[in-house]
Amino acid sequence: MTDSREPLARFFSVIPAGGVGSRLWPLSRASAPKFLHDLTGSGQTLLQDTWERLAPLSGADRIAVVTGVAHKNAVSEQCADLIPNNLFLEPSPKDSTAAISLAAAILVKREPDVIIGSFAADHVITDNAVFTECVLEAVAVAATGKIVTIGIEPTEPSVGFGYIKSGEKLDLPSNKSAREVTEFVEKPSIEKAREYVASGKYLWNAGMFIAPAALILAVLEETEPELYSKINVLADAWGTETQEKVFEDVWPTLKKIAVDYSVAEPAAAKGLVAVVPAKFGWHDVGDFAAIAELQSGGKRNHLAVLGEVTVLSDKSSGILVSETGRLVALIGLEDVIVVDTPDALLVTTKEHAQRVKNLVDSLKVTGHSEVL
Repeated sequence: MTDSREPLARFFSVIPAGGVGSRLWPLSRASAPKFLHDLTGSGQTLLQDTWERLAPLSGADRIAVVTGVAHKNAVSEQCADLIPNNLFLEPSPKDSTAAISLAAAILVKREPDVIIGSFAADHVITDNAVFTECVLEAVAVAATGKIVTIGIEPTEPSVGFGYIKSGEKLDLPSNKSAREVTEFVEKPSIEKAREYVASGKYLWNAGMFIAPAALILAVLEETEPELYSKINVLADAWGTETQEKVFEDVWPTLKKIAVDYSVAEPAAAKGLVAVVPAKFGWHDVGDFAAIAELQSGGKRNHLAVLGEVTVLSDKSSGILVSETGRLVALIGLEDVIVVDTPDALLVTTKEHAQRVKNLVDSLKVTGHSEVL
């Protein structure tokens, strides 16, 4: 098969649905990570929202989900139109390179000219029409032999994101806004992050990559040859009688590394990466403070409530998330975070929301795995 097809006809959406979301404990657990929850009040989970954004672009029959074996049933239930052959299961978490390259390797064997777009299952995007325009542009640029990322305008010097330094606008006939990427830096120090934001030349990397699958694998072969080789062994076994045995033997030996380090940074150094600046609202809902801000729309003294719960609130603000339905009374609390689940209760403040991850680490060390 050649690359004579129109770019969009070659496009295949990939949804990596992994990670525990430990900053959202006790709502997000290993058995029910954040992408399986409704964190926006939309009536749908983050995974379902992601699916609905991508289906009009690639078609439901051209969406693959990469997720853990433990989440197979939940993902299949939430994505009713997912073709079983497009559900790629990971025996254990091995970071984003393994997830994305496995999907790329399986799909390129089906269609050598396939262009894949990887979109995290747990992000919130507020304008689907503008998102569609950005992805369409990214697919067209990817067809010219580029790895394309979608860049987000930074709102603060955060160390939680990768940073993309954009260069000259690409000289392509149909190009609207895509630019060359001159540097790709994954999660810099706070000092560097301040420099990047102040310069006005950097965008956040939102973890959205659109590229020919063969190009992603070619970069991986050069940067991580052993990992590349093992991924190909897994892809060769996919759908065969030996699949289970091969995955049992090979998967535990895979190197854990983010795709930002294994592919994006080295590809950017070679001039193979482009960026399309996002014009849509984007949130990665990384902690409860982020959800509170999203729910309040930036309004102060606002109490956001997720879940079917009776609340008595007297001069309180922040966020309440309930899975129990029991009455909750809050009096005189500012920027509070209350997460009420059947077997665990979290009470903290928006200021300390990031420290929930440390609590989860402590629960692991002290042997409280039953609530993780």
